[in-house]
Amino acid sequence: MKRGIFISIEGPDGSGKSTQISNIKKFFEDKNLEIVFTREPGGTAIGDRIREILLDNNCKEMDYMTEAMLYAASRAQHVSQVIKPALAAGKIVICDRFVDSSMAYQGYGRRLGESVSVINSYAVAGCMPDVTFLMKLDPGIGKRRVSSRNQEDRLESEKVDFHQEVYNGYLQLEKDNPDRIFGIDASRGIEEIRDDIYKKLEEVLSGVIK
Repeated sequence: MKRGIFISIEGPDGSGKSTQISNIKKFFEDKNLEIVFTREPGGTAIGDRIREILLDNNCKEMDYMTEAMLYAASRAQHVSQVIKPALAAGKIVICDRFVDSSMAYQGYGRRLGESVSVINSYAVAGCMPDVTFLMKLDPGIGKRRVSSRNQEDRLESEKVDFHQEVYNGYLQLEKDNPDRIFGIDASRGIEEIRDDIYKKLEEVLSGVIK
């Protein structure tokens, strides 16, 4: 494999991403392929410090553009330090959220529009996922799941209306990027969702590994 495979997982809070990320890891481990699992915001020492600020409930006065630029700053470091080197080494990169999160949360949820795309064009530096799994779940259901946890972070604590706008953004991104974004009905059983993901991963591998 000359170049690795870049996979991102997206979806509303509470959509079951963590469970399916574990399944994706197992899929590649069973094939003895080397994986690098990472997340956003974060993934690097610098990114993790930015993450603390972004998700801190004591930073509720944060300007929306500040928020968008902090996410992009974390991403730029992440791509440069972790993702691009791993792909160049032929590894499988599995990322919990990537640029689509910024487009959905800041572009649509915060209504910053195309400015988010412009900012992140510099952050990703041409490095985009080969496939993005979008976990599609009614934001009201996801919100209830997240609310049952001990504490919500700054974005999770936003009202349902905000999360609905984010979800609408994800659906539009799916329509705009049909060759990359693979939508999944996340209201179904875990095994059924896993099987759909595995089928798509087999397709991705068949086009990469000769």
